[in-house]
Amino acid sequence: MATGVKTRVKLPKEVRAGDVITIKTLITHQMESGQRSDAQGVPIPRSIIHRFLCTFDGETVVDLDIGPGISTNPFFEFQAFIPGSGVFTFAWFDDDGSIYTDSRAISVV
Repeated sequence: MATGVKTRVKLPKEVRAGDVITIKTLITHQMESGQRSDAQGVPIPRSIIHRFLCTFDGETVVDLDIGPGISTNPFFEFQAFIPGSGVFTFAWFDDDGSIYTDSRAISVV
C-alpha cells in the first residue's frame, strides 16, 4: 500500500434533478514506476493507479483503465447527469492490490 495517499472530490453545492454537473477528483499518490532503486540499490516496487471507477447509486458513471504514463497525483474531471438525490462512490485501484475509496452524497433542491 502506498503511503500518504489522500483522495479529494469536488461536487457542486446545489443541484437540481436533471442537471449535468462537473465532478473533479484528485488522488495524492506517488505513482512509482518500478524502474527506480532506493539508496541501497533495492528496486522500488511498482505502485501505479491503473483504474478509476465512479458510480452513482450503483450505476457506472466513469470507468477508466489507466496506463503507466499517468502522472503523479492523477486528476480527473468529468460530467454526470443527476436524475435525483443519491450517492457517488469513487474508487482508485493500485497495482499493489490496494483500493482507495471515497463517497459523497448529493441532494437535489
